[in-house]
Amino acid sequence: MRKFTRTAVRGGAVAIGAVLLLAGCAAAPEAPAETSGGAAEPTVDIQPCIISDSGGFDDRSFNQLGAEGLRAAAETLGVEAVEVESQSEADYAPNLSTVIDNGCNMVVSVGFALSEATAAAAEANPDVQFTIIDDNAIELDNVKPIIYDTSQAAFLAGYAAASYSESGKVATWGGMQFPTVTIFMDGFYDGVMYYNEQTGEDVQVLGWDREAQTGSFTGGFEAGPTAKSMAETFIGQGADVLLPVGGPIFLSAAEAIRDQGDDAGITMIGVDADLYETSPDYADLFLTSILKGMAEGVQTVVEEAGAGEFSNEPYIGTLENDGVGLAPFHDFEGSVDPELQSQLDEIREGIINGDIVVESPSSP
Repeated sequence: MRKFTRTAVRGGAVAIGAVLLLAGCAAAPEAPAETSGGAAEPTVDIQPCIISDSGGFDDRSFNQLGAEGLRAAAETLGVEAVEVESQSEADYAPNLSTVIDNGCNMVVSVGFALSEATAAAAEANPDVQFTIIDDNAIELDNVKPIIYDTSQAAFLAGYAAASYSESGKVATWGGMQFPTVTIFMDGFYDGVMYYNEQTGEDVQVLGWDREAQTGSFTGGFEAGPTAKSMAETFIGQGADVLLPVGGPIFLSAAEAIRDQGDDAGITMIGVDADLYETSPDYADLFLTSILKGMAEGVQTVVEEAGAGEFSNEPYIGTLENDGVGLAPFHDFEGSVDPELQSQLDEIREGIINGDIVVESPSSP
């Protein structure tokens, strides 16, 4: 078995090649280990690796969750994990080539942005198994999609945002116009509209035209002046609940809210992880978060591959299988409408049983 030292590598292919070290054959665990997905201890020679998008593994969101899932799977399988961090789009293809050249045979690509590079690498290396988060477009036998119907959970978040808003204006915007971004925005918009339909209110959604599929995007997934300026624009227009979709761009939105002062009454909704838990510096700003079980999805897929059960059938996270969900209200539990949680529970069941249809052009 090839085994690498576990490390998070930053930068492009040259730096990676200098850090990946080959070690001897690792012994299998003495006792059989049961995995989260129900698979037995590894029965195949597996070396798992993960490639981040440009947000990096410390984004407290998308990439970080994927890496956590890989680490958990590697521990269960008794192997070392390799984490390779991309600084820009230009790193994707070289990073994939480098880990494959150094013996990785189970490669996790984090995000839609890596689709083209992953498809090319998979086609050129049919004996290597790949899984890619948030992309269902690669139709190859050795590529397994990990996808999520986040519109379902975002629908709940939109309803909650509309219920909580005092200004009657909420806002959502994205990093880039990828389907994996706009699916959040679609569900959020529809949840607000459902609230209006049920209550007779007229809460507005700024930043996204659901019908036209057009809206506001920062142009990337990095925190910075552009991301902060967009948040400031929506705050200036009166939005008091903000949903930034795109990894670290939420950090800039949080700064923009802080600048308004403690009594501004502006809150945020996080995406991917429960940002109340993962971003304690801004915990008091999060009304809730739209959850994607990416750590669980990656762990399950990699463990199944280690048990010789890899297939290209998509792993799909939904409300029904708890692959997506809504985080608790945490500090806002005493501030939301006392009936809100029971209403959300009813809506959740309605979505699961089909009484409430939640669809997005980006749904899996």
